[in-house]
Amino acid sequence: REVTSVAFSSDGTCVVTGSYDKTVKIWDAKEGTKFCTLRGHLHPVASVAFSPDSKRVVSGSFDTLVKIWNAATGAAVFTLRGHVGEIETVSLSPDGNRIVSGGDD
Repeated sequence: REVTSVAFSSDGTCVVTGSYDKTVKIWDAKEGTKFCTLRGHLHPVASVAFSPDSKRVVSGSFDTLVKIWNAATGAAVFTLRGHVGEIETVSLSPDGNRIVSGGDD
C-alpha cells in the first residue's frame, strides 16, 4: 500500500515508514529488508519519526492517535489521545522528551 511518511534513525541504520495499510514498518537501511511491522492503528498512518536516540518510534494516524513504539521489539509503549481530527504530522524534540503532533483539529 501507499507509503505516507518515512524517516531515518539518527545513526542512519534504520528507516521507519508509515502507510495507508495502517501499519508502521522498520527497515534495515543498508539491506532494504524489513525488521518488523507495528500494528495498532485503526486508520492510515500519516506520519512517523524516530526518537533522537533511535530507541523509540512515534506514529500519528488518521485514527486521531499518536503511538509510541519500542524500536527494538516493535512493542507499543504508550498511546496518546486528545486529537479530535486526523493527525497529519508528528515530531520529537531534540532531547526526545517531548512529542508534538498536528492535524485537522
